[in-house]
Amino acid sequence: MALSRAERFLALLLRLLSRACLALLGLAPPAPPRAVPPPRRPLLLLPARRLAARLRARRVSCVEVVEAYVGRIREVNPLINAVVRDRFEAALQEAQQVDQLLEEGPAEEYLEEKFPLLGVPITVKEAFALHGMPNTSGLVTRRDVVAASDATVVSRLKQAGAIPLGVTNCSELCMWYESSNRVYGRTSNPYDLQRIAGGSSGGEGSALAAACSVIGVGSDIGGSIRMPAFFNGIFGHKPTTGVVPNDGQFPNARGVRTSFLCTGPMCRYAEDLEPMLRVMAGPGVNKLKLDEKVSLEKIKFHCMDHDGGSVFVSPVDKEILQAQKKVVEHLESELGVQVQRVAIHKMKYSFQIWSAMMSSKDSDGQEAQLFTDLLGDHGKPVWPLWELLKWLVGMSSHTLPAIALGLTEKVMKLNPGGNAKLVSMGKSLQEEMEALLGPDGVLLYPSHPTIAPRHNSPICMPFNFAYTAIFNVLGLPVTQCPLGLSSEGLPLGIQLVAASYNDHLTLAVARYLEEAFGGWVLPGKV
Repeated sequence: MALSRAERFLALLLRLLSRACLALLGLAPPAPPRAVPPPRRPLLLLPARRLAARLRARRVSCVEVVEAYVGRIREVNPLINAVVRDRFEAALQEAQQVDQLLEEGPAEEYLEEKFPLLGVPITVKEAFALHGMPNTSGLVTRRDVVAASDATVVSRLKQAGAIPLGVTNCSELCMWYESSNRVYGRTSNPYDLQRIAGGSSGGEGSALAAACSVIGVGSDIGGSIRMPAFFNGIFGHKPTTGVVPNDGQFPNARGVRTSFLCTGPMCRYAEDLEPMLRVMAGPGVNKLKLDEKVSLEKIKFHCMDHDGGSVFVSPVDKEILQAQKKVVEHLESELGVQVQRVAIHKMKYSFQIWSAMMSSKDSDGQEAQLFTDLLGDHGKPVWPLWELLKWLVGMSSHTLPAIALGLTEKVMKLNPGGNAKLVSMGKSLQEEMEALLGPDGVLLYPSHPTIAPRHNSPICMPFNFAYTAIFNVLGLPVTQCPLGLSSEGLPLGIQLVAASYNDHLTLAVARYLEEAFGGWVLPGKV
């Protein structure tokens, strides 16, 4: 699909604006890199599974565990602004109840089956309802909204024994890849406080990477689990569409977007992804094959270094390409597999396909909800141009990215014929990907074209999220896996993609790569 003359002009204009924007941001002398101090208590370095096992064996008290995490949050949260509202007092009371249960002496096997996450501290993205906690999604008009119940996945995690410590920051209405809003402010990356934590689950990614929590809850409609996981050097999994319920988050999806929004686990250790997914999915887990043993040597690995050269997206950073090359070399030398390099032409149009499919009608003809309507939160729709003028004079209650997204939405509506062709291309790409991956395939693909950028920089390269977003509209399961640190001490990573309902393949490869490349690295470690 060749670009029209108007599209080529727009792409050139965007490139020029992007370079000018980055040049302007670069005029301010950058502060020296500063990371959060590394965690010192060994309790903070245990995966959820091992921590739960220690608690069941009475080798540590739950109160001691929760106090350790409360102390860590108090130590580093003033630096990263990841946890935006805590429930420490309630969490300590729940920890005491866990210790009382353990004193009663029930069998460890019974506890493991009934409460697999007993006593494990968790954090929850603020967009999800957690009883008694705010549920604003960074929207000023929802500043006073407090959740009266729990989102489905939050309820399931609590029933499994997990103890929520608080809620974490997100971008306004969860639709931008820097977590900053007018309610809570901006979240920073624990590896370099001058860098973004990603979005929209950026508070979750930052909190987990800084060892403020063991496991966390995120949501993803364009990469909102995987980008923060990548920028913060942790694991994040976007499940196959429809496996994990999205109920109880704001904004929830409507129309065709119900097929694109996914709720999933985020954590520091690959071994925690599967037990979290089992709990969060509930009966939906039966759609997957998590009990199947995976033979890594029998997986058909495919690799793409980039999207083919989209004019809307930044080139892939050399260190990201080098990290992906090391993965390929390791798989071929250690597993004896042949990694097949592929070039999927339609991936070049990832941003356009995602945008068109996000605004398309569902099978019943229902229109997708307008972002400008969401900004108004059931009141009057927001007019982006008017809001932009207000922003320029400091009178808008919305962030610039949210206003820009509203403007982009209006522009997309001007070309219904082109959108229809892109939707058709997206469906064709979905069939192509399913056929390529089949029952035993995994695709290696960059998580993002750049390493964690500096604060405010995403507005200069607004469409880079296309590297993750395309898999939302394709409905495929994807695991973001960390691959150590760059020369600047910032996380590297890779996306592992499989065909629908083959989540077990990407989870198995993630566990293997964690062992091979080290997984999560302590921030601030010298």
